[in-house]
Amino acid sequence: MSETMIGRLDDFEDEMARRIEIRGRVLAVVRLGDAVFAVDDTCSHAEASLSEGDVYVEEREIECPLHGSTFELVTGEPTCLPATVRVETYPTRVEDGDVWVTVP
Repeated sequence: MSETMIGRLDDFEDEMARRIEIRGRVLAVVRLGDAVFAVDDTCSHAEASLSEGDVYVEEREIECPLHGSTFELVTGEPTCLPATVRVETYPTRVEDGDVWVTVP
C-alpha cells in the first residue's frame, strides 16, 4: 500500500465528486465538509463513471449516472439495484489541509 497526496482540501469542491487517476487506478473522490472519501470510479454494474453522478450528503452515498445505483462512500456497498457488488474504497486522511489517499 502506498499513500499519496492528491491535493489540498480546497482543491475539492464540497459535496461534489471528482475523478482522480493515481497509481494506475481511477477513483471518485468526494469531499463532504472536512471529510474526504475515495471509491473506485467505475460502477460495479455497468461501465459508468461514478464521479459523474450525484452525491447524497446526508446518506454519504454516490449515485451512478447510468442506471441510478447508489453506493455508500464509507463501505462501497450498493444501497439500491441494479448494482449488487460493492466498489472498492480507499483510506483517506486530511492533514494540514493536504488530502492523502492510500492505494495498493
